[in-house]
Amino acid sequence: MSLLGCHQFIIDIPGRGNVQPLDIHVECGQLWGILGPNGAGKTTLLHSLAGLIPPRGGSISVAGVALSAWRRRTLAQQLGMLFQQPSSVMEMTVFESALAGRYPWLSRWQRESAADHQHVENALSAVGLEQRSQQRVAALSGGERQRLEIATLMVQDPALWLLDEPTNHLDMHQQQRVMRLLHQRAQHGKGIMMALHDINLATRWCSHLILLFDDGSLEAGPRQALLDTEKLSRLYHQPLRCVDVDDQPFFIPIVPTDQTSESSASSPF
Repeated sequence: MSLLGCHQFIIDIPGRGNVQPLDIHVECGQLWGILGPNGAGKTTLLHSLAGLIPPRGGSISVAGVALSAWRRRTLAQQLGMLFQQPSSVMEMTVFESALAGRYPWLSRWQRESAADHQHVENALSAVGLEQRSQQRVAALSGGERQRLEIATLMVQDPALWLLDEPTNHLDMHQQQRVMRLLHQRAQHGKGIMMALHDINLATRWCSHLILLFDDGSLEAGPRQALLDTEKLSRLYHQPLRCVDVDDQPFFIPIVPTDQTSESSASSPF
């Protein structure tokens, strides 16, 4: 049984008529990366898969059950969403904010247990915020707030994770920490789907890719089948070159020689 199934699923992008339907199954242990230029529909796709935006057509199932049939609380045990903009309440402490991730697992009047608190401590430690647990969310930097959102999702512990730019605001070290955490979650049976801007993070960590082109077409499948220089150059309207770094493909933009010379001539340095 798939964690997520899409059948002839068409996202609704205003002003774009020809949007290709998506047919995929996300299984336990898979880590999907969504790549595409600005405006191609990466956020719209994630929000539609979470049931926040109605699709133009097709169907979605979560754990074999139609998305529309789930009650929101029980759906939150199966599916969790990380938004581009952090949603933590600024007046809360870091610990209190992360603890909110346990609410889908508690009955209406049930209080958090010691085990719930341990979930929070483990998650904050995993993202490097254990020393900040009693500080207000308002005191955190943008990158720390992003890591708090990821910790909260870890505390929620859904089977399927939908993440919109999880490495947003993060420095290089923290990007690798977060991607390693997501990879570990996939290895422990979770299904991960995330929008990324960095091709090389996707090539390093993802098992599957969805390429969203800005003309409404798409391609989806195993990573190896889609890591094609010509295809990715067309995706971003940017010539790319692929080089091997430690037996891993690494994509770099090609800057035409005339543009390089022109840029150098106009530079004041």
